[in-house]
Amino acid sequence: MLLARLFGRRLFAAAAHSETYSTTAAAAGATTARSGHNPLEEFFEKDRIQDDDKPIVYGRSWKASELRLKSWDDLQKLWYVLLKEKNMLMTQRQMLHSQNLRFPNPERLPKVRKSMCRIKQVLTERAIEEPDQRRSAEMKRMVNTL
Repeated sequence: MLLARLFGRRLFAAAAHSETYSTTAAAAGATTARSGHNPLEEFFEKDRIQDDDKPIVYGRSWKASELRLKSWDDLQKLWYVLLKEKNMLMTQRQMLHSQNLRFPNPERLPKVRKSMCRIKQVLTERAIEEPDQRRSAEMKRMVNTL
């Protein structure tokens, strides 16, 4: 009797968890189908029309002097934008490499990496200049996790 209760509870809990999971998965699938947006698409660059007359020119990396003018929140947002860009470029590079194709504009990746290093530098400078030791230590921990 005790074993039947124990196994019954476990089976019921597993079934409830399975039902919750399937409901959640179905809802997520319906949301993706409705919106037409696949989150994995963010790892690939949108197809651009390549005109022979107009080469695509990409921007430069951020300068530390420009980053020093930005707020903490703006730097954090910029960090995650650059992180997504870096992941997208590395995914694209790996995909093209596996197909024995050339990666277009390989100079973009070092620009993103330089900008990310400069953001870390600016945030570290701010953490060092902070007069409150606790806040400074907290800021340094946060910068080191980036």
